[in-house]
Amino acid sequence: MSNKNVELMRGEPEIAVRKLAIPIMISMLLTASYNIVDGIWVAGLGQAAIAGIGFVTPIFMILNGVSVGLGNGATSSISRAVGAKDHERANKSATHALLIFVLASLLLTVVLLFIQEPLIKTYGASGQSLAEGLKYGTPLFLGLFGFMLANGGSGILRGEGDMTRAMYAMIVSVVLNFILDPIFIYILNLGSAGASLATIISSLGSATVIMYWILIKKDTYVHVTFKDFEFDSKIFIDILKVGIPASLDMFMMSLAMSIYLIFISSIAGEYGIAAFTSGQRLYLFAIMPLTAIGSAVAAVSGSAYGARNADYLSRAHYYGTNFAMAFGLVMVFILVVFAPQLSLIFAYTPETANLVPEITNFLRIASFGLLLVGIGMPSSFMYQGIGRGTTSLAWTIIREVIFTVSFTYLFGIVLNWGLIGIWTGLAVGRMLASILNFIYARYTISVIRKEFQ
Repeated sequence: MSNKNVELMRGEPEIAVRKLAIPIMISMLLTASYNIVDGIWVAGLGQAAIAGIGFVTPIFMILNGVSVGLGNGATSSISRAVGAKDHERANKSATHALLIFVLASLLLTVVLLFIQEPLIKTYGASGQSLAEGLKYGTPLFLGLFGFMLANGGSGILRGEGDMTRAMYAMIVSVVLNFILDPIFIYILNLGSAGASLATIISSLGSATVIMYWILIKKDTYVHVTFKDFEFDSKIFIDILKVGIPASLDMFMMSLAMSIYLIFISSIAGEYGIAAFTSGQRLYLFAIMPLTAIGSAVAAVSGSAYGARNADYLSRAHYYGTNFAMAFGLVMVFILVVFAPQLSLIFAYTPETANLVPEITNFLRIASFGLLLVGIGMPSSFMYQGIGRGTTSLAWTIIREVIFTVSFTYLFGIVLNWGLIGIWTGLAVGRMLASILNFIYARYTISVIRKEFQ
């Protein structure tokens, strides 16, 4: 099976992107369902709990982002080795990647436990929402090891084109989370802490399955072994030169979200934070198919680049952007047309019913950004695939920190449009930056084409 995956990556790029994207898409939608399921159960705990978890979300994005980012580093390094038909290098990349995942999880657990409270306070949390945020965050950060191995291990599987088993591992995780959430939150009466404990145990389940395939069953294309292990600084750096910028992608998005939270808190306090947090869950769910297509583009681009095939690289990127734009259009239609009904998912109690109008506004305005994020997302992933992680990071900073923060501030604060201005700024900033990102990606490919001639 693994060899078929490798041959798919080396074959027609349009077919490869399409076939690889579907299982990633299912996997990522399942990942996003973590947030949805948590949100549904936490909604019953009241507005303070919703807001408290909302304040933790930017920190959680850093945590999850590092694990996904380092996994992307593994994907890039392994896929380029696959394209170059260098099996030994692919094996070494996977082994070094696992070492990186373990070291990073230990370091970040310590750091995040120390910085969570001052960070949450910076965002505007106080009183009950602060207490709820800490109850949710502390167990989550203690369980970082599970997230790191689950997301990182998935990155190894993606590098060799084995998207299907990465999806199976995610199914295990989501089923566990679905079962454990109500038990921990309500039956065991753990509240916000129960939601995070359920998520941690679920991620450990996913990690266990993936590590079984890689380390025990050993039926993957890459062969990971620490027997006679020799540290190779070049491979270590090769993974990190994509993994660190990819991790910083999420950090920059978290930084931008922190600024949005400050803007929103100054305009509408806890009410605005709760509405944004609930709407953002649905937005993140909707963006998952676009991210999945981007991940497929990264793997196929890496293989094409390793094989020095500029035509396949160009075709993978162009097909990926068209594919993602089509999905973006569908997602916008669903979020806009069914906004009031979708809002009720997170505001079904008498206490939270007043959130429905504002969540609806968020969905009907901010979601329009998805129309053009579909051409920006595959472009950023293409940079990661060819080993240019810093370029991908630069475009994340341009999109989220420069363009989107500027427009949310302009419409929400300067022009005094309030929350409507914030939602408008989110859409406008992301669309404009995505257009520029696509143009630069096509230019990059034209330069690579000349290099390969």
